[in-house]
Amino acid sequence: MGFFITSLIFVVVGIIASLCTRICCNRGPSTNLFHLTLVITATVCCWMMWAIVYIAQMKPLIVPILSEGE
Repeated sequence: MGFFITSLIFVVVGIIASLCTRICCNRGPSTNLFHLTLVITATVCCWMMWAIVYIAQMKPLIVPILSEGE
């Protein structure tokens, strides 16, 4: 899968999780905002972790090649 498709999957999962949180944990305006903030933060952090690992594998540095001067 490409970067764009998987990023869209993360967006869809984040929206579904936000809606589930809104429906299941309806306790008041400030609590709802707090839960929504936690879900969005968790989704963004998971996406960033995946993106960093994905991008790091595009050009891996397995064994550094040292020049003669070093």
